[in-house]
Amino acid sequence: MTVKDENFQAFFEIAEEIIAHPMYKTQKDFYHHDETSVFDHAVIVAFESYRAAKKLGLDPTGIVRGALLHDFFLYDWHVEGKIRQSSLFKKHGFTHAAEAHANADFFFELDEKETDIILRHMFPLNIKPPVYLESWLVNIMDNYITFREYFRPLTKTQMDLLDFVKTKIEY
Repeated sequence: MTVKDENFQAFFEIAEEIIAHPMYKTQKDFYHHDETSVFDHAVIVAFESYRAAKKLGLDPTGIVRGALLHDFFLYDWHVEGKIRQSSLFKKHGFTHAAEAHANADFFFELDEKETDIILRHMFPLNIKPPVYLESWLVNIMDNYITFREYFRPLTKTQMDLLDFVKTKIEY
């Protein structure tokens, strides 16, 4: 087994409960930006945050779980988000963290750190800053990955990760 495969396996062992959940898998039907589904985006953000957390000595379990659930809002924001949210502060960018948290809290048991990661990942659009270093890391990684989605294709490692995850679950 290669180092990359070992990293994928260690990541998956933390992520499996969430990634394999039927409601979580519905995110493959919603697009984040351009060609990337919300499912793929969240898995990539979680994995890249996991790799950074290991290097920085942060909590890898909280990072993976919080990052996987940071966009668990369960609707197509390109369509429904525009229809039902008219005023500026009710638009998707301002509200989806709270919606993702409500859904995550309904389907999964969350700790304080995971809750903070989900609720604060849109800082500064959400005015309360993250409390934990793990939350800051996911906030930064989410912005970085989102930016990359607009301008660059997925890396080979990211494509391999998604292939690995999808072979482990009924996708």
